[in-house]
Amino acid sequence: MGVVIPLEENKNKQASVKPLVDLTRGGMERVNQLILSKAGSDVQMIPEVANHLISSGGKRLRPMLTLAAAGLYGYKGENDVLLATSVEFMHTATLLHDDVVDESAMRRGKSTARMIWGNQASVLVGDFLLGQAFKMMVDSGSMDALDVLATAATVIAEGEVMQLSAAKNMETTEDDYLAVIRAKTAALFAAAAEVGPIIAGKGKGERKALKSYGMNLGLAFQLVDDVLDYGGKVAELGKNTGDDFREGKITLPVILAYRRGTEAERAFWRDAIEKGESSDENLERALGLINKYGSLADTITRARHYGTIASDALAPLPDSAIKSALLEVIDFCIDRVN
Repeated sequence: MGVVIPLEENKNKQASVKPLVDLTRGGMERVNQLILSKAGSDVQMIPEVANHLISSGGKRLRPMLTLAAAGLYGYKGENDVLLATSVEFMHTATLLHDDVVDESAMRRGKSTARMIWGNQASVLVGDFLLGQAFKMMVDSGSMDALDVLATAATVIAEGEVMQLSAAKNMETTEDDYLAVIRAKTAALFAAAAEVGPIIAGKGKGERKALKSYGMNLGLAFQLVDDVLDYGGKVAELGKNTGDDFREGKITLPVILAYRRGTEAERAFWRDAIEKGESSDENLERALGLINKYGSLADTITRARHYGTIASDALAPLPDSAIKSALLEVIDFCIDRVN
């Protein structure tokens, strides 16, 4: 299932994450080694559950942001690797917990850990990874980096609770939803980028620039994910098209279609989302209404807006290969809808 998404004309060159991958390759090799080491435990189930998700793919964009943000300022030590691994463990723990809360069956094209080992194991292994993440933050010796990442962990948890409070509530506003994804998704992007200049010994101006870049990139990233759930392909998503609808998730395309609809159409959304009437037939109708009111195109427009803010945050920085790669990542995240 899917709909036609009206987009701006294609660019001559498709944006790619490859420049960032190439520039951070050496650091990411050390990150991947550290991931395998720190995911180990004498308790057999812990590495089994952790490696199920860790080895299942994903571009590891967040730790690459940490390495690149440190590299922007010529950092040469090993603390970027420690903090990048911490960021990835925080992200992985969040996914393990998310899948339990959302009762998800599929993640990155594979059965979720909760479907194989159960909810309890998923939550507890997520806690183990968070513990390891904080140990690595301490090992970095930077109290400022620890403060930024610890604050992000708190904000992410708040975002999860905010999302739970908004679940299946069709009165959720666009502002409400943006607050959720700012906390739940964008906060970790922001922290991942901000710790780079911190360990490179830079000041508030550099920190604020990278934090703004990460925060707005994260918002754009999540909004495009919302679009892909209604207009993407299973192979790209690593889950089934329409899973957000089936799980009763309130995302921006739904909010816009609901707000713009007739009373009869709003009644449909309340039945589908709030009462859980998420049949394939209702999914088809939901897709039709989302298309009718231009909800996907407008969500993409908002993603581009945040992408522009992310780009502007880096504008004062001197030109460099890393800066160019970070700018291209913005276009890459948004161009996933093409």
